[in-house]
Amino acid sequence: MQSSTFRFVYEGGNCEMTSFINDNFMLKNETAVNLYHKFAKDLPIYDYHCHLSPQEIADNKQFKNITELWLSGDHYKWRAMRANGIDERFITGDASDKEKFAAWAETVPSCVGNPLYHWTHLELKKYFGIEELLGPDNWESIWEQCNEKLAQADYSCQELIKRSNVKVICTTDDPIDDLHFHAEIAKQADFGVKVLPTFRPDKGLEINHKTFIPFIEAMEKVCGRELATYEEYVQALVERVDYFHEKGCRISDHGLGELPFATYDESELNAIYQAAKNGETVSQEAENKFKTATLVALAKAYTRLGWAMQIHFGAIRNNNTKMFNKLGPDAGFDSINDAGHVAAPLNALLNAFEKEDALPRTILYNLNPMYNDLVGSTLANFQTEAGIKGKIQFGSGWWFNDTKPGMIRQLNALADQGLLMHFVGMLTDSRSFISYSRHEYFRRILCNLVGTWVEEGEVPNDPALLEKLITNICYNNAKNYFNIEVQ
Repeated sequence: MQSSTFRFVYEGGNCEMTSFINDNFMLKNETAVNLYHKFAKDLPIYDYHCHLSPQEIADNKQFKNITELWLSGDHYKWRAMRANGIDERFITGDASDKEKFAAWAETVPSCVGNPLYHWTHLELKKYFGIEELLGPDNWESIWEQCNEKLAQADYSCQELIKRSNVKVICTTDDPIDDLHFHAEIAKQADFGVKVLPTFRPDKGLEINHKTFIPFIEAMEKVCGRELATYEEYVQALVERVDYFHEKGCRISDHGLGELPFATYDESELNAIYQAAKNGETVSQEAENKFKTATLVALAKAYTRLGWAMQIHFGAIRNNNTKMFNKLGPDAGFDSINDAGHVAAPLNALLNAFEKEDALPRTILYNLNPMYNDLVGSTLANFQTEAGIKGKIQFGSGWWFNDTKPGMIRQLNALADQGLLMHFVGMLTDSRSFISYSRHEYFRRILCNLVGTWVEEGEVPNDPALLEKLITNICYNNAKNYFNIEVQ
């Protein structure tokens, strides 16, 4: 990106300013500029957690317009639009795609201070060459410019991924999925990007949710037998882990509102399972016993196969009942959970894995930043396997924390309590094929943070050390951490 300038006049003289998105965007000192442009900028992307559709990748979908690419399914933007007073019809309703884009354009100027403002303009420039600031006065021109390019063959799903220099994509997949779209992608030799599944068994742990019984029924169908006992149920889950492994999966993911832990006796588990299977609500203690036991069983399978285990915790979901009944989950009505009792269950759960020799590579994503130091201090308790650097990871700033201050808080907490050098870095956690600008965003923030440490004399200006730090975090650590071969 080339920097451009404009000039405005004020009383007392002229002031020259650079364009908003320029080469040195967010890089505040010379060291930061050098770190980003020499070491970070051109590294490939290893996207080990996202919500992209494997079907759309397999079909090499061509988007009909920028709304379909940019706004469909993006609850970050939906939340901002609602806060801007936009009628739901223009967000998730039956308004035309053009009307929805106009509503988003009306919202963008109000997003100053929100990362959406940065992401929006990074993506417009990176993928469409548009440097104008999107707003209500120019939205139609930008709509037409974007759509003109999206009609071209080199703006299909796969081409956008290749344009972003992505090497690996790990999608998020239900245990009952047959993964045939991943198999189709693997046959497309001209694509050249690994797209692998991730095992996400949340429905199988939430025994007090209405999704549990349908999940058991779906598992029985895919396994071809009744899962009458807890032992049979767990065995079926492990079989699906093995099936996913055969299809290239090397990572699991667990979304937990609160961290569960309870000591249990094996003899209790079947009764808890039977109660939930019969539609009964079990006690919180019983639920925690079920979750703990099932997570231990799954951790054993992950360890046996050399997988990495991701644990996302700290969200309170679907808080607006009226809108949940209208739109379902993942519609923008979730927030940070302030439930206490994090330290004890987190350490106890990891310890339960360790005692069974079943602690896999584990990435912990904390949604509430008040627990950052707590999570950072927990890592070192379980870094006990020789030969694995950073076996237990503090995941990148997640969801409400993939902001500039949120990323900086996470990086500082990790550096304070652990080894930043071994951090596996950024992920998109997105449903959009142009969200790879988030990696650029993260890399600029990282380079500016480290560059500031150097400029302030807190880190030596040692080129070899700095190159290793930046390249490790931006790509190399992820490449080495996961048991996924990358060309």
